[in-house]
Amino acid sequence: MLMTVIGRDPSASYYGELAGIRLLLTGFSTDCGVDVARAFAEHRGRLIIDAAASSPESDALTELLAETASEINVFTQACANTDAAVRFAQTASQTYGGLDAVINLIPITAAEIKGRISLEDVEDLVASKLAVPVLLSRIVANRMRVLLNEGLVLNVLTMPAPRNAGEAALAGVARGALAAMTRGEANAWAPYGIRVNAIGPRATMLDDGACLASEPDIAALALYLASKRGRSLSGHIFDAAGVAARRC
Repeated sequence: MLMTVIGRDPSASYYGELAGIRLLLTGFSTDCGVDVARAFAEHRGRLIIDAAASSPESDALTELLAETASEINVFTQACANTDAAVRFAQTASQTYGGLDAVINLIPITAAEIKGRISLEDVEDLVASKLAVPVLLSRIVANRMRVLLNEGLVLNVLTMPAPRNAGEAALAGVARGALAAMTRGEANAWAPYGIRVNAIGPRATMLDDGACLASEPDIAALALYLASKRGRSLSGHIFDAAGVAARRC
């Protein structure tokens, strides 16, 4: 199913109906989200980006994105906490008169995994990572509902590839929490034409090739899900293998 969705050549995907798409992208950094932002910018998207930090490198990336994007607004650490996320979601929903898609990039790093042994520790980490993206998505989705605007919410939770059984179990907990949240949100927003999907870590050390292996793969899938071809897909979890170890 995965290769059917993204096609054989992800870099060649272009969807004319996405021209001018209004996209909110959170969790962006020089290491995470560059290919995703570029894919939508190349569709002349109107982008709102929440960057993890400001730096000369991120400023240079923003300038490059502005060359192809129709419009771009960049914020820094706009979702630092729940209160800030609420304000930012409201602002983002009004900037272009509404949004067509929200993509939340949620990387879990090797440093964050280290030392977390108990199930409670892992669940706490995953819950803390998902809390703000879920809150922000609900606010934006509600705005879509009010405006009778069908749209997409895509949460991308990535981790380094598991090196042992313990890390595979941790990835399994993260993926399970993401799956449960995705199904619940998809069911809640389905009556309004709002689709909720996710990309999560693969909870196995086996490499069978049937998963997203790079950020360009993630970008290609995000374009597909936002396009007309992806409008029948909601509540789905797609596997990513160790993408955070390279770029999320």
